[in-house]
Amino acid sequence: QVQLVESGGGLVQAGGSLRLTCASSGRTFSNYNMGWFRQAPGKEREFVASITWSSGFTSYVDSVKGRFTISRDNAKNTVSLQMNSLKPEDTAVYYCAARGRGRPSYDYWGQGTQVTVSS
Repeated sequence: QVQLVESGGGLVQAGGSLRLTCASSGRTFSNYNMGWFRQAPGKEREFVASITWSSGFTSYVDSVKGRFTISRDNAKNTVSLQMNSLKPEDTAVYYCAARGRGRPSYDYWGQGTQVTVSS
């Protein structure tokens, strides 16, 4: 089992920044590719960003490219999402997720952290 706990959410004005952090415990963190997802009220959960176990490859949804940066620290068992130039449409609950190497889907999810961007 992998336990994931997100932190860093909050209320910010448009154009501001937040840094989300996800702390992992349980199985070896470096065995997992990590991702961030978000779900806005009345909408389906959507992929935001991902990073491979070795940090060798990152991926982003088009709407956050150039504004968000995903990173990980395998020594600290954490993955972060630096969010800059925030927009009201970034308002959502943000979830951290873990996917085992070679696995087709994310197996473990955090409880989520709320991000609210005011206009």
